[in-house]
Amino acid sequence: MLGRYGRAVATGFVTLVLLDILVQSGHSLWFELVVLLWWAALVANGWFLAGGRNAWAGWSGAGAVRGQLAVALAATLPVLLALGLLRYDAATIGGSLADARRTGDCAKALRAERDIWFGDRLADSPLAADAERTARACRELGRAKADLTTALTGDTGALRRGFDGLASVLAHEPGHRRMVEVVLDGFLRGLPARDHCDTVLVTDWLGARRASHDALDRSVATVARTAPAALIGCGDQLMSAKEWATARIQYQNLLARYPGFARAAEAREGVRKATLAIELAQVTRLLEESDDATDLETGYCADPVKYSGAPRYRKGADKAYFTGDSEYVGKLPGSWKTGDAAKASLVVCVGEKGMGERVQTCPYEPESGSGGITNVTFRKIAVPVRVYELRTGKRVIDRKLQIGGSSCPSRIHYQSFLSGGPPPDEMYVDASTSDIRGAFQSLVSR
Repeated sequence: MLGRYGRAVATGFVTLVLLDILVQSGHSLWFELVVLLWWAALVANGWFLAGGRNAWAGWSGAGAVRGQLAVALAATLPVLLALGLLRYDAATIGGSLADARRTGDCAKALRAERDIWFGDRLADSPLAADAERTARACRELGRAKADLTTALTGDTGALRRGFDGLASVLAHEPGHRRMVEVVLDGFLRGLPARDHCDTVLVTDWLGARRASHDALDRSVATVARTAPAALIGCGDQLMSAKEWATARIQYQNLLARYPGFARAAEAREGVRKATLAIELAQVTRLLEESDDATDLETGYCADPVKYSGAPRYRKGADKAYFTGDSEYVGKLPGSWKTGDAAKASLVVCVGEKGMGERVQTCPYEPESGSGGITNVTFRKIAVPVRVYELRTGKRVIDRKLQIGGSSCPSRIHYQSFLSGGPPPDEMYVDASTSDIRGAFQSLVSR
């Protein structure tokens, strides 16, 4: 209006820069005060350039001044009215943001942040900055929530990332504690997880977590509430999967950490059953190695172990698991033996037969009439045996059984590399089923 176009362009450019910084950067209240002071300085500058009080001194110029004042007010009042309306709208959004932070409602906070437009940023830049901080916190909490949901499947890496995200919001985004608590509470309500062993992984991690002396320490109470039952459940679950060693560890962890738990007796029974299952699995593996072996230095026969659940070795008949050379085992009564190691009192290791005690020597002449008389000595069948008490793994018998039988038959049959060659100097007696049983009976009866 004064025709000072250069000054108007310069001050207008500065005004636009300040407003752009205000809108884009979202500075706090002090920067708003800078903008207001700049506005006041422009008004004062215009007043003085227009002559200030002197402009009103002469009556003749008063009308022109009043006209210019009317133009200025006509331009200023709509700006002030718009600013007031925008401040009111921003205050409404600010109230929604504050309520969202108070209740921990990130969805509501993000909706409020999306409602902020250029006018709100111009009228109330601290509100925009505040909304952006809340939106940033909510986005980080959203990632943490997703990680914590994944953690319920036993993923401790996701669990660590989730807690790191919550801790980051608490440390770097003040005023969002309730939002952190809402996410944390949602995760803790998911415990125990569907899978007991997944729950154990989560509670073990939470239990080992160093106290941070903030809202995240609320997880300690949840660990105490859910971990004991989860340890029992995980042990049972692993027992069903035949992972006995790991199952026993879970039961033992329960007894060590929560000895006063109401279901501690179940854990002790679980330890007992798991121990028996481990022992039986080891026994079975060793017996499989020694089955059909012809020596006594293989599998169980060389490295016996105990099975505490085996029936006691007692007077009378005991069921035995026979392993090793099976030539004579098939002729023993079924009441003496079992193929189930869990039902055996004894393990009888049978080695390869050899010549035993001399019984009788008899002369034989070839039927062909050629060749001289050969004396053949008949010997008992010597079978090396080792007998172990399965309940303790101790060796109770180590000797050679002498199986008797008939000797010196009227005719003998033999094989020779030389056709018509002489018979062997020694031969086994002809052992009957009763002879075999009589020799083996001392092993299973006492």
